[in-house]
Amino acid sequence: MQNLFNHTDTNLLPHGGIVLYYGKIISGAKANAILSGLMENIEWKNDEAVIFGRHIITKRKVAWYGDIEYEYAYSNTVKRALPWTPLLLELKELAENTCGEKFNSCLLNLYHDGTEGMAWHSDDEKDLKENGAIGSLSFGAERRFLFKARKSGEIVPVVLEHGSLLVMKDATQTNWLHRLPQTKLVKTPRINLTFRTIDQ
Repeated sequence: MQNLFNHTDTNLLPHGGIVLYYGKIISGAKANAILSGLMENIEWKNDEAVIFGRHIITKRKVAWYGDIEYEYAYSNTVKRALPWTPLLLELKELAENTCGEKFNSCLLNLYHDGTEGMAWHSDDEKDLKENGAIGSLSFGAERRFLFKARKSGEIVPVVLEHGSLLVMKDATQTNWLHRLPQTKLVKTPRINLTFRTIDQ
């Protein structure tokens, strides 16, 4: 798999927001070791959501960490942040130094294989800093990631590589949706760290 966009000065979106793909900022044995560390040392829990009054528990697992015990509400559920682990702090600082943004929390997602994904959505919860940056670090299986313009339906794809960083900022969440499509071709896990800023 190859990405068409792998330069930090290239905005993937043609209008209405900024998405920068930095490519692999961690590679080789280091990225593999991080993946193993995240699998073993994060307090993973099955994600929960309340959709049309139904309580749903997903196969996908999540974890929420932050500077303090932030409460983060999405899908009609509330999560309370755990304190940073040393590895998560190291990765947060790496993401910040790479993209020049600051983050105070991180939502982690564990997809066991390609049958687990995410439907179209935007990260525009009221707890998040308005038009703030979201830094997405990926480890494990390469997965296709899609953006869709709210008005025109235009699709912009990118493949998220093992050890790569993608940053969404400015009006991206207002004007674009994104998703992680399911695929039967991927048989191995992927962990995604989405560094965010809770508006205090």
